Amino acid sequence: MMNKDDYKATIKETLNSDVLSRLQQKKKELKEMEEQERKREELRKREERKKRERSKTFEQLLDESDLDWTKFK
Repeated sequence: MMNKDDYKATIKETLNSDVLSRLQQKKKELKEMEEQERKREELRKREERKKRERSKTFEQLLDESDLDWTKFK
């Protein structure tokens, strides 16, 4: 009789090759979808930052500037 410790079957060993290949394909598709979603979100955030930057007033831009404007008077 085999002990439980002697042999531990992996998922790959217990599934037939067709099911395993479909699972691997699905995994690949999901990773691609996640990557596309991440890129879309990154683009959206970048556009949002640009939009906020364009809508700032001159006073806001001066306040955020790290230059000391009194040196140039």
